[in-house]
Amino acid sequence: MLVAVVIIASLLLVAWLIIQTVKQRPIKPSTVCYILAYITGVFTLAFFLSMELPQIFKILVSICLGAVLLIIAAFSQRRRLEGKQ
Repeated sequence: MLVAVVIIASLLLVAWLIIQTVKQRPIKPSTVCYILAYITGVFTLAFFLSMELPQIFKILVSICLGAVLLIIAAFSQRRRLEGKQ
């Protein structure tokens, strides 16, 4: 199911890029990188959940990985805010 979501998201990204190009709007590289990172994350999650592992292990690893990513995001946001002052 998640693989189908990733494929649809990839197609939507390509369609969005085409629409932005036709309308001649500038596309920020960071926006494209963020979208690609989200799509890659969902694809990685789909691959991880399809592995032959016990379900409790998958849940615990997903929770821990989510917590680590939240900590990294908060740390980088704090650094960015301190840099602006």
